Amino acid sequence: MSTDLFETPAADAEPAVFADRLLAATLGGMDLVAIHLGRSLGWYQALVDDGPLTSVDLAARTGTQERYVREWLEQQAVGGWLLVEDDPALGATQRGYRVAPGAVPVLTDPDSPLHVAPVAGFVIAACRRIDDLAAASRAGGGVSWSQFGDDARTAQAALNRPLFLDELPRQIIPTIPELHTLLAGAARVADIGTGEGWSSIGLAAAFPTSTFEGFDVDEPSVAAANGHAAGRGLDGRVTFSAVDAARLHESRAGAFDVVMAYECVHDMPDPVGVLAAMRAIARDDGYVLVMDERTAESFAAPADPVERLLYGYSIVCCLPDGLSTPGGVGTGTVMRPSVLAGYAESAGFSRVEVLPVDHEMFRFYRLHL
Repeated sequence: MSTDLFETPAADAEPAVFADRLLAATLGGMDLVAIHLGRSLGWYQALVDDGPLTSVDLAARTGTQERYVREWLEQQAVGGWLLVEDDPALGATQRGYRVAPGAVPVLTDPDSPLHVAPVAGFVIAACRRIDDLAAASRAGGGVSWSQFGDDARTAQAALNRPLFLDELPRQIIPTIPELHTLLAGAARVADIGTGEGWSSIGLAAAFPTSTFEGFDVDEPSVAAANGHAAGRGLDGRVTFSAVDAARLHESRAGAFDVVMAYECVHDMPDPVGVLAAMRAIARDDGYVLVMDERTAESFAAPADPVERLLYGYSIVCCLPDGLSTPGGVGTGTVMRPSVLAGYAESAGFSRVEVLPVDHEMFRFYRLHL
């Protein structure tokens, strides 16, 4: 993530600097709304598949209204997301548009590591709950993951999909020799907080002799995960269940060679209980892996763009989700290594090892039994 694009003003900067920053944020917010419309209404995909298209053609192909389509095309063109293929002097309904080549993977390719457009849906989902977020901030409680709805769910899955399908199995796991050896054998793997299942699906495709079971409390995510696995011919070797992971120790003690949890521990209302269950369901010499955000080691302000992004996620989703369950500890997105280590110690692990995985957004931990 380029720091040049998100430079934090100095504390003694002039008021005009902060005003410019707010206006830039407003422009970015408007872009997010337009991008969400373009994705959800199929406008980008139609332009990629059939472009260049006029507003009349695009409206006809997508079953939408030409006047709205025309305004969106022009907004996207002046912002550089789209290219105008014809003389701009032509009539407004006669100009053809296409997606700028560099924007195609960002906006429409779900397997590209640069496919960050789903974040627009995540922000829109959070904005829909702004009154609930304000109410929780006043009175306590939270806003649950289910309340954020399909946009948040699908956005989260889409944002991590390229990592799980490609980078994790092909680049990251090979740098962790003991884990790689287990997965290359005939390991039984538990995937805690699996979401829409891309972590298990990506690893199952790369390690065909291992079996994977994913567990999540969100039933729509589990249904989507089973659909994804079936669509890739993996439903016999990859299964997903709607289960509270904290209760798995009651029926699956010592059942798994590998237990993993990707970007979910910080969301859990009872992370110690879930980690204790992960320890219990791992065999005595099993491998327990946690991937979570690469936060700074300690709080500092101002901070880099990654830290700012994590705090943004926290105030609009992760913290209110974690506090939506009575008694939730409210970790928030910014779970520093020392916090995870404290949870792991309370759950009965002997120590936490930060693995030597170089990744901009995520840190990988081994929790030793």
